[in-house]
Amino acid sequence: MERPVHNLSNLFAQLGEANDEAAIARFIESHSPLSGSLRLHEASFWTPSQANFLREAILDDADWAEVADELNAELHATH
Repeated sequence: MERPVHNLSNLFAQLGEANDEAAIARFIESHSPLSGSLRLHEASFWTPSQANFLREAILDDADWAEVADELNAELHATH
C-alpha cells in the first residue's frame, strides 16, 4: 500500500491555516527565519494542537513527516 503524498497546501489545511500559494508564502515570509536551534513545533506562533501535530508528524515519521520537514527547512531559511 502506498503512503499518501502530502504537499504544503495539504499541511496548511490540516493545520487550519490558509492554504493557497500566496497565503503560504506570506506565512513563511512573516515567520522566518527561525533560530537554528528552534525546532519547528517549538515556534511560538503555533497553537498547542498545531505544535503537537507537527511534533508527532516528525517524531513518528508519519505520512506528514516529509512535508513537515519541508516547512521546517523553509522557515529556517533566510529569504
